[in-house]
Amino acid sequence: MPYVTSVERLAIQRRIEQGPEQGRLEGKIEGLERLLVKRFGSLDAATRKHLELATLERLDCWTDRILGVSTVKAMFEEH
Repeated sequence: MPYVTSVERLAIQRRIEQGPEQGRLEGKIEGLERLLVKRFGSLDAATRKHLELATLERLDCWTDRILGVSTVKAMFEEH
């Protein structure tokens, strides 16, 4: 059995506590970020902050909206 440091144990515990929901959230953020960069170019700090603070539902909404908007700002506007 390989040795696991205390730092590694803490990281493993955090992943267990966060569960699959956190993994889904991170995956959706990464996917939407890639789409935004491909569509609009590099992202500013405000856009990155929107993504970091988003819920799963909000990320899904933005992903559905990305093809129908002409600017990043328009994507984040409430409708």
